[in-house]
Amino acid sequence: MEFGICLHSVIPVRFEPSHKSEMVTQVLFGELYRVVEKATLWIRIQLLFDNYEGWIHILQTDFIDESEFLRLAGTETAMAVDLVQLMLNETKNTMIPVVLGSSLPGLAAQRMQISGDVYLYEGSIADSSQSETTADSRKILKIRQSIIENAMLYFHAPYLWGGRTPFGIDCSGFVQMIYKLEHIKLLRDASQQATQGEVISLLAEAEPGDLAFFDDEEGNINHTGIISTHHRIIHCSGKVRIDALDHEGIYNEELQKYSHKLRLIKRVL
Repeated sequence: MEFGICLHSVIPVRFEPSHKSEMVTQVLFGELYRVVEKATLWIRIQLLFDNYEGWIHILQTDFIDESEFLRLAGTETAMAVDLVQLMLNETKNTMIPVVLGSSLPGLAAQRMQISGDVYLYEGSIADSSQSETTADSRKILKIRQSIIENAMLYFHAPYLWGGRTPFGIDCSGFVQMIYKLEHIKLLRDASQQATQGEVISLLAEAEPGDLAFFDDEEGNINHTGIISTHHRIIHCSGKVRIDALDHEGIYNEELQKYSHKLRLIKRVL
């Protein structure tokens, strides 16, 4: 098996090995993956973060050996929390724009090493020591507050199918990235995320940071968002926005109608 790491700002991951195929997700700087299949000019990858699979173009691939993959996978991984920050490859004297939510494996004293190259990152970070979940209710409350604050970093980000950045993001990508900033791993799609955590029976029992899921007329879960306060939800529908939430679903005050039907509420923290 071969291994790789994203050393670009963001790489589109396609459903099929073609630039014309739909984008199903994105790989951000510093995220690791396994190579599971090869085709002409394309490789099928499995992301280490959420096990999601899809195709990326060979020209956007940076292979690393297994020992380096395992080393990076086992290091403390900080997250970039600036909207955009330049990363300097000191070895090659090149700059890479790094977006919010990117991974910085092994970062220490503003530097990290990947396959012999030294990278300098002077931006703001969220490190894992700040976000470990424990039974301490005060720490969990702090994480809940941080989730709502970080969600606002993506406010007004436009909807983009398969997107995971502030410049284009989908509903489940938005939820996944907010939790990623707290070093909590969620799966990629809304239907997958709905299998995680514990069920909250009543909306009145929900707390900020809990996840709400919504279904279509066939009962398939097709939307998700993060519960805020006072029966409000932060979600991506057209853009990242805040709407009213009640036991029926999301009420879009601009359209004066319900836009999504509530299916269930889950608590991951």
